[in-house]
Amino acid sequence: MGHPRGVKNLDDVISEIEGRLDEKDEVRELTIKSSRTIARLSGSAIQAMHRGHDVGTALQETREEILKLRSLLKDHPDLYHTGIVENAMQEAGEAFLVHAILEQDPLPSPRDLGLTDTAYLLGLGDVVGELRRFALEHLRRGDVKLASAFLEKMERILDSLMRFDYPTALVALKRKQDVARSLIEKTRGEVAVASRSQELADKLDAVREKL
Repeated sequence: MGHPRGVKNLDDVISEIEGRLDEKDEVRELTIKSSRTIARLSGSAIQAMHRGHDVGTALQETREEILKLRSLLKDHPDLYHTGIVENAMQEAGEAFLVHAILEQDPLPSPRDLGLTDTAYLLGLGDVVGELRRFALEHLRRGDVKLASAFLEKMERILDSLMRFDYPTALVALKRKQDVARSLIEKTRGEVAVASRSQELADKLDAVREKL
């Protein structure tokens, strides 16, 4: 029987665990940095779209950063599902989807973008808010027709999101659905008011022309 105070190979086991945790901690720090970069690039791209700027370079940088992050997390899949990564991927999805809609391109799939289904759906939910901003911009310019077109896109997205009636633990879409519905109701009311105002203005113009 060995000495009671001696624990064979304990130091070796502890050293192995320490090494693995040191590596994971380093990957975690890089993951946080990369996720912040993705979120920053995505947010800047969306703002640039509202200003009518070209965002091809920003979106390409975002795509490259996503690939880099996925490669980094290949051996640490548990870190992929942390909040900061999911939030960054959600914002990236939103940027790519808004861009595709504005360019009238086919929507990229989650696999095309390197996103999880959850991040993609949550990003799609946020697209509704961005489309509302475009609709309001066109209403301010007096272009009711284009504003209505954006409203139709918002409604189409909500219809798609409402197909997902899963527990929150599987995909937390309920809040996105509720927010999208509320934004659509507001936008529908604003478009209706603008449309009636436009019709009244057109009628007044027609009366003046007859005078």
